[in-house]
Amino acid sequence: MTTLVDQSRPLNRLREIWRSGQCAFGVIATIPSIQSVQVLARSGLDFMIVDMEHGPIDAAAAHAMIAATAGTPLVPLVRVTGKEKRHAKLPLDLGAMGVCFPMTNSREEAEDVVKAVRYPPAGDRFWGPFYAPLRWGVTMREYMDRADGEVLAVGVIEHIDAVKNAAEIAATPGLDLVFIGPGDLATSMGLLGRVDHPEVRDAIAQIEKAFVGSPVSLGGVAMNGAQARSMIGAGYRALMIGFDWSLLQRSIAETLSGMRDAGPPH
Repeated sequence: MTTLVDQSRPLNRLREIWRSGQCAFGVIATIPSIQSVQVLARSGLDFMIVDMEHGPIDAAAAHAMIAATAGTPLVPLVRVTGKEKRHAKLPLDLGAMGVCFPMTNSREEAEDVVKAVRYPPAGDRFWGPFYAPLRWGVTMREYMDRADGEVLAVGVIEHIDAVKNAAEIAATPGLDLVFIGPGDLATSMGLLGRVDHPEVRDAIAQIEKAFVGSPVSLGGVAMNGAQARSMIGAGYRALMIGFDWSLLQRSIAETLSGMRDAGPPH
């Protein structure tokens, strides 16, 4: 296969964005749809997380969604269903540029995240990337040589047990990015998704303190421009603006409200 990309440039745009000191913006994709990804990929977003944990997305749909980002600026990441290293193998072989592991609660689990996405001797990933080179636009040999430096090892801190271990997780060599999952964090505290509860905000502040200034980029959720500006100022380097379904629902609701508020013709 002929190389289709400039070999002097990083294949993963998120690494470029972070090296320039900027924040990346993304969305969580739960709808198993090539067409939705085509829209997302041309909407100015930097990344999407294909949600195989909560969305009705199987391996075939995930592959199609990853492939649909080829030739666009959108970086495809995948959120997997469990913490075992084996969960990363298939998404990576299908072309994902990073894998997000749920419930990263300790330094040991963070180290497993790193090992799951790196080839030996740095990790435990095995050979078999039949479709990843096609998505990346490189040969198999080039993919093997570059994958460890391009693929992102991503943890998610979303349980109260992880808060006390946040500094140790932030010091994990090779860990690239950690997202704070406020909904699950609140639920693990018995607060059932109440992300604005003072105890949840305090837990998030403790996590932020551990990660800001560390080698690991910090990610979170921002619902509006003011919140995004505040979080970027606080040191966040990756922000999710919502789920595909919630953005669609919100846009329809706002448009419909504006039409209904217009009232009857005079």
